[in-house]
Amino acid sequence: MISITETIAVPSPRARVWEVVSSPADVVSCIAGASLGEEHEDGSFDGTLVVKFGAVRVRFGARVHLELDEAGFEGRLTARGKDGQAATRFTAEAAFRVVEDGTGSKVAMDGEIKLTGKLTSLIEAGAGVVVSRMTKDFSARLVELCAGPAGPETPAAGTVTAGTATAAGPVPAAAGPAPAPATLAARIRAWWAALWGRRSERTSQGGTA
Repeated sequence: MISITETIAVPSPRARVWEVVSSPADVVSCIAGASLGEEHEDGSFDGTLVVKFGAVRVRFGARVHLELDEAGFEGRLTARGKDGQAATRFTAEAAFRVVEDGTGSKVAMDGEIKLTGKLTSLIEAGAGVVVSRMTKDFSARLVELCAGPAGPETPAAGTVTAGTATAAGPVPAAAGPAPAPATLAARIRAWWAALWGRRSERTSQGGTA
C-alpha cells in the first residue's frame, strides 16, 4: 500500500484555489503523464496516468469518481483501474480540502493506493521517489495556475494531457492548460463539448471517433 499525505501552500485566495482543485481538467494539467478520457452517465470519468519506475514505463487506466462539497471546500476522489497489460490492479482513495492561511491558502491531501498483481513490488519500491517528484511538480504548477485569473467560459481546445512522470522528473507538456470556466458545471460542460468537438473533427478527417 502507498500512503500519501501532503500539504501545499498556495499564495492565492481560497476561492481561486478551490476553483482549480475542483476542476478535473485543471488538476490533470498539473500532473505530468495524466490525461482525461470519456465522462460516463453517472458523472464518473476515465483517466490515464503514465509513470516510469526505473526502466519500466507503466500506463495506468482508471474509472474516477469525484465528490465535491462546495460549501466546505472539500472533496473526495476514488479510482479503480489497472495497468495496460492487466498485470497489476489498484484502488485509490483521496480526500482534499482547501483552508485559508493568512493571505493565502493551503491544500491538504490524504490518500492511499492499494495494489495487487505482478508489478506491485516494483511500483511500491519506486513509489517514494516518484511521488516526491510528482508532488513537487504538482505544487509548482498549482501555484502557477492559481496565480492567474479565471478564464472565460469557453470550451477547451481538447483533452488535457501532460508529459510522462518519471523519478527524474516530468517531460513538460507541449501547451499550457485551458482557461478554467467560472463554475464546476460550466467546466464539465465545456470539457464535454471540447471532447466531442475533437471527436467530430477526427471523424470528418477520416479518423476514428
